[in-house]
Amino acid sequence: MPDGFFIGPIHVRFYGIILMLGAVAGAWLATREAKRRGYEPDIVWDLLTYLLIGGIIGARLWHILTPPPSSGITASWYFTHPLDALAIWKGGLGIPGAVMGGLVVLYFYARRRKLNFAEWTDIVAPSIALGQAIGRWGNYWNQELYGKHTTLPWGLEIHGKGSANTYHPTFLYEFIWNVIGVGVLLWIDRRFKLRRPALFALYVAWYTTFRTFEEVLRIDPSHYFAGERVNFWVSLVVWVLSVGFFVWWQFFRREREEKPEVKKPRPIPKGPQMAVPKGRVRTGR
Repeated sequence: MPDGFFIGPIHVRFYGIILMLGAVAGAWLATREAKRRGYEPDIVWDLLTYLLIGGIIGARLWHILTPPPSSGITASWYFTHPLDALAIWKGGLGIPGAVMGGLVVLYFYARRRKLNFAEWTDIVAPSIALGQAIGRWGNYWNQELYGKHTTLPWGLEIHGKGSANTYHPTFLYEFIWNVIGVGVLLWIDRRFKLRRPALFALYVAWYTTFRTFEEVLRIDPSHYFAGERVNFWVSLVVWVLSVGFFVWWQFFRREREEKPEVKKPRPIPKGPQMAVPKGRVRTGR
């Protein structure tokens, strides 16, 4: 399967095109959500560049610090081969790192622009799910991140192994799950009154719900702990934390009571007064 095409000497890869399509689609959705909350949509397009940089750096760092065992590469490899750390066109972008890198950038951007960080995490939450859904199709072109062997009609042929060797298209499952998640998050945000950033916590819980199941299906090389892939445990722990945070934040956390500011009475200005000599005041009769 071709992984891209050439424009002169430039090799344009489908993986990169699909990632950019996901980013633009997510930004488009964020502009609609921002406008619905009274913000200028241009903020999103200005923010997008910074989020892409932060997300890519975070995603690549996640891959570098947790390299698959089959690669024969350890994290220390990149210290002696720094240019390999930039080879994102070969794959190697971790979604957890992308989300964390994007959050760091969003935090500092919100501070600089004096925006409500918690509210903006909720604005971008459905957009992240949409971008992930579209971006997962890049794994199809790279022929990676598939699941176990299956005889189901939608089983995917991998690397030309033939119809007898078809595998679960886990990236397709994740695409469907995330698209449904976009609709669920948007409906919840319109139907219920949420304490920010409760919607972002729900996005994390929604994503890790499926990711925990997906890790059971995937067979790409991974480190294991207690018989399960490491990302299975990471996803499970994050799911527990996000659900716990949402329940506490939304239903049990008490709003901080702010004492109303007691304003001192404004002094009444006095006009000019006439001094009367003592002993010269007459009383009327």
